[in-house]
Amino acid sequence: MSEDKYISYKNKILNFYRKNRRMPGYKEIMAMVGFRSKNAVYKLINKLVDDEIVDKDSSGRLTPMKIFGETPLLGLVEAGIPTTVDPSTLDTINLDDYLIKNKEASYLLEVKGDSMIDEGIREGDLVVVERRGDPKDGDIVIAEVDGGWTMKYFKRKGNVVYLKPANKNYSPIYPTYDLKVAAIVKGVIRKY
Repeated sequence: MSEDKYISYKNKILNFYRKNRRMPGYKEIMAMVGFRSKNAVYKLINKLVDDEIVDKDSSGRLTPMKIFGETPLLGLVEAGIPTTVDPSTLDTINLDDYLIKNKEASYLLEVKGDSMIDEGIREGDLVVVERRGDPKDGDIVIAEVDGGWTMKYFKRKGNVVYLKPANKNYSPIYPTYDLKVAAIVKGVIRKY
């Protein structure tokens, strides 16, 4: 099997898992990748196990490995008065699935500047954005205004459209001749 075909098969299995929240069975893999025999599926699965994409449990069922990006979700933490916490694992969460709903239209941008600081978006943060040009009033957008790019609140007052910063040290931006919204901010990532 060529490397391109292997990557295609692997991606189909990963997409099945992301969509269905379970690994496919042998027959499902056969149908998914167009194999005619379970032996071909067996060889593919062994390659995926060798590459640490998946593992097999004691009964031969596939289980996802860490490459799927899932992190244990242990529960809630009190940000006020300390309370007792049950340390047992409640679930797992995939950060991509949590932050990115439309993978094909999403990308990350690194923040430069402090005009959105009062929204909690700091220089050096990463913002998850989704390519869309139909913002609602109050959305945080990535926009080209009069030939320059910026991230601000999209505001509409009657027929007037402008961009508003989240920092009192900056003034709203009223476009002189052009305003194009390229994307809408969907999340913020900060590393400490």
